[in-house]
Amino acid sequence: MAGFRTSDRSPVAEGRLAGPLIVTEDVELLDDLLRLCAAAGAEPEVHHSVPERRGGWESAPLVLVGDDAAARCRSATRRRDVLLVGRDQDDPDVWRRAVEIGAECVLRLPDAESWLVDRIADVAEGVGRQALTVGVIGGRGGAGASTLACALAVTAARQGLRTMLVDGDPLGGGLDVLLGGERVEGRRWPDFAASKGRVAGGALEESLPRLHDLRVLSWDRGDCVLVPPEAMRSVLAAARRRCGVVVVDLPRRVDEGVAEALAQLDVGLLVVPGELRAVAAAGRVASMVGMVLPDLRAVVRGPYATGLDDSWVADALRLPLVGELPKEPGLLAAQESGAPPGASARGPLARFCAAFWDRALVGAGDGSVTA
Repeated sequence: MAGFRTSDRSPVAEGRLAGPLIVTEDVELLDDLLRLCAAAGAEPEVHHSVPERRGGWESAPLVLVGDDAAARCRSATRRRDVLLVGRDQDDPDVWRRAVEIGAECVLRLPDAESWLVDRIADVAEGVGRQALTVGVIGGRGGAGASTLACALAVTAARQGLRTMLVDGDPLGGGLDVLLGGERVEGRRWPDFAASKGRVAGGALEESLPRLHDLRVLSWDRGDCVLVPPEAMRSVLAAARRRCGVVVVDLPRRVDEGVAEALAQLDVGLLVVPGELRAVAAAGRVASMVGMVLPDLRAVVRGPYATGLDDSWVADALRLPLVGELPKEPGLLAAQESGAPPGASARGPLARFCAAFWDRALVGAGDGSVTA
């Protein structure tokens, strides 16, 4: 992922991308396609035949050709991303018409509606490379996982990466508080607890509080609301479609919702204090997490009990060692004054996080993560 340091914002954040081109005179089919476009958050262009304006057919990100219009599109320039759409399940000539217009597939409604909404939404959002998604988990209570999660997110945003920080622990007090933004307006987890199916990535991003150049999905100050696995799956999938990086702060327990989050991580960081009891507790956490997340690594925090160091802790847990989490002088005082963890680019915590991103982003483009 060379060159990833530059700003990775897509045009979606500034304005919606063009939706699909629809070619049909079938009023009922058009109603269906317009409804699906609305569900996907896309604004289509509608024509009865190939657009007369130059480039109208060629430049559309996706073309949906109705059964009735296939004959009128035979002379159109061959291109990718053309779909032939209809409702007649028993039409014997449908594949011939698809070949004639160079369609990549044939869709029949209503059976293909869910798939088509996803395809249209991908077009509307300009989906490309998925975000590198990193989870942070404490080996025991008070290990410093939330501090590291915030510092990773703040550091990534400072490097110009599109960054989203997700608070996956309803009992953690709220990452917006740790970032000094509990009063900033925006949606919190309870607003998404009923989410099912696809969540639009652009709408998710724009709805969240913006703090320190990153977006934060945290908890409100109301009663605890558990996130159903369907909601966790939908929201994290939307966050990952926005490119850049996603950092998820996770609890030590693994329920169905947390398991969904773990399944979407590229790498997990287990924060472990250098104490025997903490290592024992972290071993149980690693055992549970490892059943879902294959790439779990240790971040060790001092001070150490006699005879222990970061390598000993990682070896005892049988986990790869990312490194030793440095002590940040004045961290608590800085937080009380409103500065988030990692705010000082020259501080040891920010330098640790910057080094992690430098290594992790090297292989992220091909699906591997180094550390």
